Amino acid sequence: MSQFINNNLIVLFILLVGFVILVILLLVWILILRKKIKIFLKGAKVMDVEEVVIEQVKIIKEIKKDIKKLSQWNADLQKICDISITKVGVVRFNPFKDTGGDQSFAIALLDSNNNGVVLSSLYTREGTRVYTKPIQNGSSPYNLSDEEKEAIEKAIHG
Repeated sequence: MSQFINNNLIVLFILLVGFVILVILLLVWILILRKKIKIFLKGAKVMDVEEVVIEQVKIIKEIKKDIKKLSQWNADLQKICDISITKVGVVRFNPFKDTGGDQSFAIALLDSNNNGVVLSSLYTREGTRVYTKPIQNGSSPYNLSDEEKEAIEKAIHG
């Protein structure tokens, strides 16, 4: 009988040591978890995790609204940019042999869809003449001079 009690005491001692180790591991795990929760709740006035989560959900909803507003604002800006002058090509030239220097010019002013105008100025000794022609998709329904075509090409291709 004493052998039986000794064997049971050994088993109980092993179980006790195992439980002590388990309790120590659980305490360490709880301390680590508390530290993480403390970091999570840092700066929060409340110590209830549910309230913190609810507050974060509210913040996320506000951020989603802001992102939606920014997306709409970006779309509006893109519409403006699409019709704004974004491409410019300039060609200076001398159309007549009796005048000095390249006083005449052709300027193409185009948007991102290659729509806009080409503006030409012809300088002579008697005066200056200015012409404009509409441009749609990089071409015009009017006849274009070589210089006007070159200005359009410079605007489109850089």
